Amino acid sequence: MRTAAYVVPVALAGFFAVASAPAQDYPNRPIRMIVGFPPGGGTDVMARLVAPRMTETWSQQVVIDNRPGATGIIGTDLVAKAVPDGYTLLMGHVATNAIAWSLFAHLPFDPAKDFTPITRVSSVPHVLVVHPSLDARSVKDLIALAKAKPGQLTFPSAGNGSTPHLAGEIFKTMTGVNLVHVPYKGTGQSLQDLLGGQVQVGFDTTAAEITYVKAGRLRPLAVTTSKRIGSLPDVPTVAESGVPGYEVTTWYGLFAPAGTPPAVVRRIFAETARIVRLPDVKERLDSMGTEETTNASPEEFAALVRTDIAKYAKVVKAAGLRID
Repeated sequence: MRTAAYVVPVALAGFFAVASAPAQDYPNRPIRMIVGFPPGGGTDVMARLVAPRMTETWSQQVVIDNRPGATGIIGTDLVAKAVPDGYTLLMGHVATNAIAWSLFAHLPFDPAKDFTPITRVSSVPHVLVVHPSLDARSVKDLIALAKAKPGQLTFPSAGNGSTPHLAGEIFKTMTGVNLVHVPYKGTGQSLQDLLGGQVQVGFDTTAAEITYVKAGRLRPLAVTTSKRIGSLPDVPTVAESGVPGYEVTTWYGLFAPAGTPPAVVRRIFAETARIVRLPDVKERLDSMGTEETTNASPEEFAALVRTDIAKYAKVVKAAGLRID
């Protein structure tokens, strides 16, 4: 009995030593951070804020791997099926990691089961903008123009099921206007056509649009948050512009495959939390209208993901959206 009592603690000690080993020398080789969209969009911007500073700290290359397609689903699925060792990460997005579950009839992964949430990197509002050639200087103007020309005004998005798509569909439902959705493979492509006037109305994030708004290349009509934002203080909210209850935000966050060792997850979380507090990074995030940077632990971020999966399921159902 004394021998057995002695053997069990030794075995457990060995187990915990092995379990903690991955974190002690992590990372000891390059890391791949997958972005499910082309360069130029908000998800890509967030990855490029974080990855280079991880490389500096860890002396291991953190390589950004853009894998666009199917509104981020192709890249996200690669991470869902990757080896859970911390060397394949996802810069995730509320569209693929929460909204897609109820929007797509055939999703190749389960957002709630196939990932280990690490932390939210930022949360940003959207801006309702129009091309300067459009004769609309307020939300009321846009609604009146869209009703006068049903089906003639178009709005782009990063793809079917993306948050700009959902933001536009919710706007249509709440205002009764007929805007035509034009899906692209990513925000970088959709913005180019919006800037060129091939499409007229935009619902993308501040991270993607604010540079062009401040340069006068896009005209802001409203922000999609419940309150005005510091980076665009003179731009009203959609709600105060005559559409009460309208509110859409987008978060970006880091994920690893399900089963990634908790100690490795904590290490990535701690480094990301340090990075977003750096003065130059915080300044860049603030300039994009970021509402929140990361303070969320892996457990808190996981709770946010679960909450948003349920919340957007109701939104998608109410809007009558479904992608087969």
